[in-house]
Amino acid sequence: MIEKILNKAANGEKIAMLTCYDATFAKLMELAGVDILLVGDSLGMVLQGAENTLNVSMHHMTYHTKMVKNGALNTMIIADMPIGSYEQDNEAAYKNALWLMKSGAHMVKFEGGGDKRIETARYLVERGVPVCAHLGFTPQTVNQIGGYKIQGKTEESAKQILKDAKAMSDAGASFVLLEMVPAALAKAITENIKTPTIGIGAGVDCSGQVLVLQDLLGIYTGAANKKPAEFKSPRFVRNFLANTHSIQDAVSTYVKAVKDKSFPATEHSY
Repeated sequence: MIEKILNKAANGEKIAMLTCYDATFAKLMELAGVDILLVGDSLGMVLQGAENTLNVSMHHMTYHTKMVKNGALNTMIIADMPIGSYEQDNEAAYKNALWLMKSGAHMVKFEGGGDKRIETARYLVERGVPVCAHLGFTPQTVNQIGGYKIQGKTEESAKQILKDAKAMSDAGASFVLLEMVPAALAKAITENIKTPTIGIGAGVDCSGQVLVLQDLLGIYTGAANKKPAEFKSPRFVRNFLANTHSIQDAVSTYVKAVKDKSFPATEHSY
């Protein structure tokens, strides 16, 4: 299943990914032609109403991965490794990654670059666990980096993200997800590594795109303790439900827009 998606990318077809947390939406997305379902730790915010992803556990992730697998038997599934599940040592990361794989994931995703994370990627790949690296803005470090900020704006930080992307690719990562980085940087990374890139707020030149489902539908209004009027959608979000007649139609429209490169447009990029 992974090879099928990689072949699409190799042939120049854009990859459409969406977050998914349950069987009902998994089936809907499969019928709409979504290439990859991401069981994201974003569930902490969109399902649990938390401020961030930091309270999401392995139990949460395995539960929702099982639900998604039950709804989509023929679509690739990537599951996030939540904070605390991979940072301590590679053996623990491998154990938790296997837990997600046994729950229905075809691949795991974890955040961050640097020597330690790159070694974790290599360790998992060598033991048969496919990996999606997540670089740029990494939500699990939101407190450390001081909020939801674009990454790679300075020459130094851009060079570091490019370096990490190359190293993750060399370590065997199947995909590199780039979040909230300048479009020019994402384009340079995509052109300089052999691994397909998936963008969110990273411009149209990535190999594929991902959005949070609730953002795509225009129904996410932020954490539970915020009033809807206080929440402002990120720049990279487009409400695909606004001009369509059903959720199924909205998801299908998203897939088409990714494939024909009309999304993301310039206004959705940094």
